[in-house]
Parts: sequence; C-alpha cells; structure tokens
Amino acid sequence: MFHHSSKLQYTVTVDTPDPQFAKLLQQAIGGVEGEIRVAMQYFFQAMGARGDDRIRDLLMATATEELSHIEFLGHAVALNLEGAPVTVQEEAAKDPVVNAILGGANPRHLLSSGLSAMPVNANGVPFDMSHVYATGNIGADMLANATAEAGGRVLASRLYNLTDDTGMKDMLSFLIARDRMHQQQWLAVIEELGGLSASLPIPNSTPENHEAMQHSYYFLNTLLDKEAPQGRWSSGPSLDGRGEFSVKQQPEPEGQVPSLGKARPNSGAQTEQM
Repeated sequence: MFHHSSKLQYTVTVDTPDPQFAKLLQQAIGGVEGEIRVAMQYFFQAMGARGDDRIRDLLMATATEELSHIEFLGHAVALNLEGAPVTVQEEAAKDPVVNAILGGANPRHLLSSGLSAMPVNANGVPFDMSHVYATGNIGADMLANATAEAGGRVLASRLYNLTDDTGMKDMLSFLIARDRMHQQQWLAVIEELGGLSASLPIPNSTPENHEAMQHSYYFLNTLLDKEAPQGRWSSGPSLDGRGEFSVKQQPEPEGQVPSLGKARPNSGAQTEQM
C-alpha cells in the first residue's frame, strides 16, 4: 500500500527552459543509472527479503523515496520543455526553444509525450527492467545497491556540470547528497551483518565441500607479455580470512580440447559432419 503527497520531495525550479537538458535528464529517469532502475530494484528486493524485517522496511522506504525522485525529475523535464511550440511552424527560425529541439533535443518530447517526461533514457530507449537485480541474497543485493547508487551519483555529478541553471544545480545537489546516503546505508547493512569479511563469499552459506577450494584464492594472470599486476589481491590473507592470495602466472590450461565429435543423423547437419 502506498500513499502520496501532492507536494514534491524537493523544490524544483528552472530559470531558463532548456529542451536539450530535458533530454539529458531523461537518463536520470530511465537510464541504467536512473531512478526507475533503483526504485524497482529496491522494491523487488523488499518483496523477496527474508530474515530481518528491518532490511525489508529499509528497502521499501528507499524504493518509495526513489519514486519521489522520478516524480520531481519528471517535473524538471516538463519545466525545461516549457514554451516549446506544438508545431514547427510556430516561428521555428526565430524561437530558440524550437531550434534546440531541432538541434539535438529529444523529438519525442514534442511528438509523443506532449512536452513532458517519459520512461526512457537520454537516447529515447524505454527502460526494460533488465538492470533490476534482486537475488534474494542480502549480501549480493546490498553490493548491487551500493554500485547502483555509485553510478547514479556519477550521473548526477555529470549532469550538474552540464548545466548553468541555478535551479537545476540545486535539484541535482540534492540528488548527489541522497546518493551519498544511500551508498552508505547499503554498505552499513553489510557492516551490521558482520562486515565484508563475514559476508564473503556470497552466498556465505555454500558448503566448502561444494567448492574446489584449491582454486579459490589465486589471481590468474592471462597476460602473455606482462607479469601479474601486484596488489592487495595478489598476496596476503584473503578478505574472507579463510585463505592466502597468490598468483598463477600464465598457467597451463587444465581442460580438454572442446571437440563435439560427429553430428547425429536427422539433426539437420551436413552429411560430412556425420
């Protein structure tokens, strides 16, 4: 059950409408880094959350906040399209808004949505849910969420640098701040569950006798003309505290040649394959 307030979560103003920036803002709505993605990701994770009900509540509350972000970003897109004409005959050569539409903004804002936001990215491609990650494993989901918020903050920071509009910068500064919080809250869940070392490997419930442990802690260097890159990953104790990192330098393959042999009769292959 959801409730809705008639007021936006954050004030949105546009000093100078800019249809080209409206197109860029679509990425923050319907792009893989956008708010539709994280709203649906947290929502489906919440519906599948088992164990600690606090985590379900945290996910559901944040999913609802992300819906609020879609709402005010959609309003920002519409405000940036204010004054755009409904026909190209309306002083197209004289009107800078029309020239902007003809010169790089999304024509579907004129043709399809009546000068308002759409569930698409900056290229006009509809969001298709293919980047919604909800595994039912709280460790995997929290890492995916922190990554999603990091990508969102990168996007919001780039959008901030692409506009001189005071109102848009103010709105984006709010999104940048919320992305900081959301990154940390998901990582805080992992910390509360015992930290990264306790969470790794994900899932940490897989029995070790299901895993070929001799292959669990070496870095495989496949670079033929370079030594293995050295770092925290190449030596010392593993992050899960159960092994030691090492390096295999240009190892010999252990598998067989992948020959499938002859094709079966009536399989539609050529006679020479049988």
